[in-house]
Amino acid sequence: MSRIKRILVTGGAGFIGSRLCETLVEQGHDVICVDNFFTSQKSNILHLVPCANFELIRHDVTLPLFLEVDEIYNLACPAAPGHYQYNPVKTMKTSLAGSINLLGLAKRCRAKILQASTSEVYGDPEVHPQTEDYRGSVNPIGPRACYDEGKRAAEALFMDYRRMHNMPIRVVRIFNTYGPRMHPFDGRVVSNFIRQALTGEPITIFGDGTQTRSFCYRDDLVEGLIKMMENDSDFIGPVNMGNPVEFTMLELAEMVIEQTGNHSEIVKKPLPEDDPTRRRPDITLAKQKLGWEPATPLRDGLRKTIEWFRSIDISNYTPPTPRY
Repeated sequence: MSRIKRILVTGGAGFIGSRLCETLVEQGHDVICVDNFFTSQKSNILHLVPCANFELIRHDVTLPLFLEVDEIYNLACPAAPGHYQYNPVKTMKTSLAGSINLLGLAKRCRAKILQASTSEVYGDPEVHPQTEDYRGSVNPIGPRACYDEGKRAAEALFMDYRRMHNMPIRVVRIFNTYGPRMHPFDGRVVSNFIRQALTGEPITIFGDGTQTRSFCYRDDLVEGLIKMMENDSDFIGPVNMGNPVEFTMLELAEMVIEQTGNHSEIVKKPLPEDDPTRRRPDITLAKQKLGWEPATPLRDGLRKTIEWFRSIDISNYTPPTPRY
């Protein structure tokens, strides 16, 4: 292995962040996990706490953070509709103030910093599949804007720090990702369908079920994030990371019903405002620049995710409480 690095992972107790921390700890690096536990669970990283090369800090990235690190993975931000729409102002602050604080930390430490951006920067795309040079079709004042525009503004900040200070930044646009440790009430379609099927509830499809998404298994994504960070070329991104295989919501629902063995009824409800009808990444850049592409078929990833959902007590998880 290369030299041991001091690595900060913000949002490190989330379902993606916890797997990233796990992988970096296994590689022998000194890992600092920072999380405010607004949307994540301490249980996701409890098994890492006894490790000598792991440290957990409860902290909100909207406040300054003073550490000495070599690399920063910024995954801090509510990333699921059920969470980011619960407190949209907090979501926007996390993207903006969080990025400013972490970029300042990286500048002082001369650390490499990776921003976990999102496919939501493309909005409801008019180009399909989405390439990194597509500028998007985003409603800046809609109910999803706190997340979409927050992440777009964060990308702008990262690029300006690069231009002004020649900082070693990396920007990854993450498409729909799923896997073990997803919050059962995060509002993501995979967790919704699995939870509903396992509890015998009707599976809720918004719209007519023909809208599409592309689903990347968590471990494949984590491998891609590490490849992007370790990339020492001039390639800073943005780069799409996701699975280019497209599924309709009906296809996903039927696959979940089949794999859980629970014959839940499928119920259709109106499509939420600004919900994209199609979403699929063009990952040509990731293949060319990083040699990365996802390896886990949806059926295999769903099986592992359903196994995890069966292993937990869902009563230990609570949905966001509506404020209005």
